[in-house]
Amino acid sequence: MHFDVLVIGAGLSGLSAAALLAKRNLNVGVIDKAYCPGGSCGAFKRFDAIFDQGSSMLFGWGEKGFNAHRFLFNCLEEPITMIQHELLYCVHYDGRIVRFFPDIPRFIDEVAALFPGQRENLSRFYADMQSMYEHVMVENPSYTTPDEVDKKAALKSLVRHPLSYIRFLSYLNISAEALLSKYFTDKAIFKFFDKLTSTYCYATVQESPAILASVMFVDNHVGGSYYPAGSTLYLTGALEKVIEQNGSMMIAEHEVVSILFDQEKPSGVLLDDGTVHTADQIIYSGTVWNLYGKLLPHNKTSEQMRSWAEKQEPTYPSVVLYTLVDKEVVDDGTLAVEMLVGRPDALDEEEVTAYIPSVDDRTICADDEHIILAIGPSFGDWFGLDEKQYQQRKKQEIERLLGVLAKRFPTIREKLRHAELATPRTIERFTLKNGGAVAGPKQKLGNHMFKRQHIRTAWPTLFCCGESTMMGTGTPTVTTSGIAAANAVLSQRGLKPFVYDSSRKEYVHLVQAPFTGDQLYASVEPDQRAIVQAARRCQLCEHPSCSQGTDLDVRGIMRRVMVGNFAGAKRKLAESSCKNPSNLEPDCIREESVAIGKVCGYLKGH
Repeated sequence: MHFDVLVIGAGLSGLSAAALLAKRNLNVGVIDKAYCPGGSCGAFKRFDAIFDQGSSMLFGWGEKGFNAHRFLFNCLEEPITMIQHELLYCVHYDGRIVRFFPDIPRFIDEVAALFPGQRENLSRFYADMQSMYEHVMVENPSYTTPDEVDKKAALKSLVRHPLSYIRFLSYLNISAEALLSKYFTDKAIFKFFDKLTSTYCYATVQESPAILASVMFVDNHVGGSYYPAGSTLYLTGALEKVIEQNGSMMIAEHEVVSILFDQEKPSGVLLDDGTVHTADQIIYSGTVWNLYGKLLPHNKTSEQMRSWAEKQEPTYPSVVLYTLVDKEVVDDGTLAVEMLVGRPDALDEEEVTAYIPSVDDRTICADDEHIILAIGPSFGDWFGLDEKQYQQRKKQEIERLLGVLAKRFPTIREKLRHAELATPRTIERFTLKNGGAVAGPKQKLGNHMFKRQHIRTAWPTLFCCGESTMMGTGTPTVTTSGIAAANAVLSQRGLKPFVYDSSRKEYVHLVQAPFTGDQLYASVEPDQRAIVQAARRCQLCEHPSCSQGTDLDVRGIMRRVMVGNFAGAKRKLAESSCKNPSNLEPDCIREESVAIGKVCGYLKGH
């Protein structure tokens, strides 16, 4: 099949690029190995509970600041409801709790309690960083990567605040440590900031470029942190909805094994089942290592290109523990995100970030339950184990992580309902992130910004976005790279790009926690509400028994219906030869089957 644009990878960056291009009426095909889109921002279900695969705290939705997600959804004219966390998160550090208030002076009070002699320096540091941030990031919003910046627009901003821009650009090739040294002499406070850059950039203050750290130190306070109402399924599902409503196509459960060339230009892809798709332009949203090491033919790349990609240093591999627990395990006052620091003076496997999204979103599990995710580094070898060794290692790692969580939640072991682990091997299998390095190449000096993969490649028909590109780590930055890639394609086609417009209508609806079940579909008409609620009972099984022996993608239809993507669900139903979907209900794993026939009947009649 031929498309205007093919997008390889349905992570957040790829979905963002594809949705924008579909909005401009281009025929887009999005190819992904997984059955559920989203990559690290995807989700899965167990026992009716919804677990985020990775991304569970999202920045970039505020009314000001680096709000790439808000800009994206406003451009797409797609409504979305986001839960605003009252506090960003807290850090358990050296026996104290540091709460990250949106209000920077209150946050400084928290940090100054740890470092009493540094209050004045903290105030001066954050005042300078906030002033520069307001001038560079807030007053003239730009949703693109440095290599795609409009030079004329950048010059206007530079003229308006020359000192702030000169200072900002001077941070390009110095470390966060060098920046902090201008304000602090107490070495103990550097260890604290080490934990912040390890969270924001997956790098220490010695490694982190000051130009990135200076923004991140302020941005999260200004913009706030958020969670998609209903889980991340509703975020990625909304992007998929825009793609399919505008006539473009999702090609799930297929892996691209090679990028094809025609007259020395990338012109299509070969899939793992032998299918060939062609396109005028291709956007790749995977890792730089897979691009140059696997997908691009060896005879089309130079030794220099391949060597450069190989030398990109990855962030550390991660493990993720998913737990479902009795509600009383989580005490009152627990935040949706809590960072548990093991040793202030080192980064080790005791360093875990706990995500408890059910604190603010009560729709993702039962009333008597909570969900706790624990994400942290893993420095051991997971790939050299045989199956028996691997399963034993997983059991040991689950026990180890439960032990770490028990320091914060003492009754977690006794009141544990379910636990499973994503190892670096799991992460690579589901997201194709090499070695389970969740944040791609490390954002460190010598390996950052302009030294990373650009949006435009050496070939005019191939573009890139995602964590391997300049913007790097985190959901707002990969979304920005997707926006930049879409605009680069539009520019090449002579079509109007998506740029900031202060008069654009707002589509992001912010709500306060807790978000409850009666709010989830409150705006949906009663007859349709019954259908989406029926679809939401689907467990989105990895190996769905209800679909065995049929070509009906029950799981895909139910997932689309539950997030309001009826156009996509109808297309999936029309592709099937199944005459009576209700006949599949006895094979549902639930004791009371999902109403497959009812949902499909509604789609046929509307």
